[in-house]
Amino acid sequence: MNLHPFADENGDTLHEECGVFGVINTEGEAAAMTALGLHALQHRGQEAAGISSFDGKQFYTRRGLGHVAENFSTAESIDELPGFMAAGHVRYSTTGGAGLRNVQPLFADLASGGFSIAHNGNISNAGTLREELVSKGAIFQSTSDTEVIIHLVATSRYPTMLDKLTDALRLVEGAYALIVMTPRGMAACRDPLGIRPLQMGRKDGAVVFASETVAFGAIGATFEREVEPGELIEVDFDGSIRTHRPFGNNPARPCIFEHVYFSRPDSIFAGRSVYEARKAIGTQLALESPCDADLVVPVPDSGVPAAIGYSQQSGLPFELGIIRSHYVGRTFIQPSDGARHSGVSRKHSANRSIVEGKRIVLIDDSIVRGTTSLKIVEMMRDAGATEVHFRVASAPFAHGCYYGVDVPERSKLLAARMKLEAMQTFIKADSLAFVSIDGLYRAVGEEKRKSSCPQFCDACFTGDYPTRLTDVSRREQDAAQLSFPDTKPVDEPV
Repeated sequence: MNLHPFADENGDTLHEECGVFGVINTEGEAAAMTALGLHALQHRGQEAAGISSFDGKQFYTRRGLGHVAENFSTAESIDELPGFMAAGHVRYSTTGGAGLRNVQPLFADLASGGFSIAHNGNISNAGTLREELVSKGAIFQSTSDTEVIIHLVATSRYPTMLDKLTDALRLVEGAYALIVMTPRGMAACRDPLGIRPLQMGRKDGAVVFASETVAFGAIGATFEREVEPGELIEVDFDGSIRTHRPFGNNPARPCIFEHVYFSRPDSIFAGRSVYEARKAIGTQLALESPCDADLVVPVPDSGVPAAIGYSQQSGLPFELGIIRSHYVGRTFIQPSDGARHSGVSRKHSANRSIVEGKRIVLIDDSIVRGTTSLKIVEMMRDAGATEVHFRVASAPFAHGCYYGVDVPERSKLLAARMKLEAMQTFIKADSLAFVSIDGLYRAVGEEKRKSSCPQFCDACFTGDYPTRLTDVSRREQDAAQLSFPDTKPVDEPV
């Protein structure tokens, strides 16, 4: 959630994927439950974590860099956060966006009382809104787009907190799943298209919200339902729940990449098991791109369910030809190719006894820059594989994301720079194939993609962005004026 996702200091524009959790009306265990919930969401953000709590009189906040366990594993750390309501956040930092001041939840004392917010997503007009707010005297303490929402709430002239929040959200573009705490209770809200996920559950008399259903199992809560696109849910301290739809009813466009990669396989997203969806993607991949080979080998861990589906459909044996160390973080978010290459060698090792002398079908969830895929193919050849056929359980990743996903700028995406044959040559595979966009839709329960009104946000594959991208459009106009001062500025987003 870097405020300017396209203008970091290294030119390697990384967006964030985060996780949020909130609970209200517990018996003084809100912070402990939130810490457990954040543990289950750790895969959504491993750079920083924070928790805010409320005890009926005041708010308490503890934030830190690193994993949840590094910040909230002791009784003392939980004791600092008393109360029966709490919200937490895990995040990835962007280049130029790291630092404690950007760690959430963010808290502010407003005229109407304390205001704490945890946000997953990205506000695509945050830069424009920030400029307007600063021109009117606003003082920002972070570079996070989330703080823009706080200032919009603070300056709204509506009387109630619900109306102020609604007024603020009507001004923002992009994607968000929010958990807000005030002295009167908790509010959870999802953007009008439901791009970012948010779920609702219960534990005894407590109401729980989380980015993924796996967080409910961590605290013994039961999953009740998704927070629907554009829905704002209020929960008071007396247990009453009110639901509002201030943005009308719009066709939902949840992020399809949650099914492909981000959500944990044991989560439920958009009404479907993520694990079953990933297996089904592998099945579609086998139907569309069969291969004469000896083994199906997943790139662990995210490629495993799709490889199982491919194996079952093709009849080729499934084998763990690559062993992963679980003590190394994701490689594709590291800022340099050297770091990524080093990360691959530490993160994966070849199971030589399995792949030596074999023709293998290598299954991965996606190809982003391509450098990781290249190293894995080389690893398989070094281990003695006679042929390496690469199959990808997503469509070609050819466009940037402006909705909160951790993706490089478009110029660094392999599929944006090369056609299929060139990509195959680049990663040194014997063959390369991606699942089709319609095959991807079939795997997640749809007959096909409806081009007039797509059922998911798939802009990273199609370039079909479901919202305006004000800041991006302004950047393109500025670039056009700088390069071609005598021509009319372009006004279309990338």
